[in-house]
Amino acid sequence: MRPIVSCLLLTAVVALALGLSATLAQEPSKAPAAKADAAKAAEKPVKEPISMLGMIWDGTFIGGVIQLAFLVLSVGGVALTVEHVMNIRASTLMPPGMAEQVHEMIAGGHLAQAEQQCKLQPCFLSYVLVAGLSEVDGGWPVVEKSMEDAAAEHAARLFRKIEYLSVIANLAPMLGLLGTVIGMVIAFKMVADTQGVANAADLAGGIYLALVTTVEGLVIAIPTLGVFAFFRNRIEELVAEASTVAHHVFAPLRRKAMGKPVRAQVAAITPPGGGAR
Repeated sequence: MRPIVSCLLLTAVVALALGLSATLAQEPSKAPAAKADAAKAAEKPVKEPISMLGMIWDGTFIGGVIQLAFLVLSVGGVALTVEHVMNIRASTLMPPGMAEQVHEMIAGGHLAQAEQQCKLQPCFLSYVLVAGLSEVDGGWPVVEKSMEDAAAEHAARLFRKIEYLSVIANLAPMLGLLGTVIGMVIAFKMVADTQGVANAADLAGGIYLALVTTVEGLVIAIPTLGVFAFFRNRIEELVAEASTVAHHVFAPLRRKAMGKPVRAQVAAITPPGGGAR
């Protein structure tokens, strides 16, 4: 949870900085202007273009509630992205050097030490190897099936973790659609209250809310969906790689699989006095 809390704090600081910069940008310039420019400005005031930040915060109360929900979704999406970047990577799921150490221990017949080494470094690869080592008495087919089941189970856990990104990507446009509907309801209610004589200024508020919430929903959903797709493909790639590494670790046992229990095969390839280091 520490990465998520840190990301929330960072997002809040960025939001405050953006709000301060937008406020300062709206302050009138203190530099003296020429008389001709002042006369032109007095005759026809020029409106500054509305920035994206101004579009977000310049809305009605209902729009503010929807925008607060958007803020929660965006902060959650950023926090989940940072957490997944730190945890869904090869060095975390398959620590360097671990496969080589366990491979040497299995080749030397030190199954208990190999299992202990895996438990000292809990990760995706170690869970798969421990599942195989716990079934060595049943022969290689049982060991292989146990590793496949363990890999599938822990892969499903990783996929469930990134599913929250998919939920955010689906909720954001739905909230945008909600804001669109509410905005149109406000606009048509104004038409009904004025008995059809409402002007463009009366309808602008509702239409503005409808459009800005749609934009916000898409701005959040599009990158979140892309991040979700990236991590989904990354997990599939890492799971396949870890399964290949696990089979390589058990190569000495697989080569000696002749129908005898695996522990008997290990005893057959273990040199005299090789049970201890």
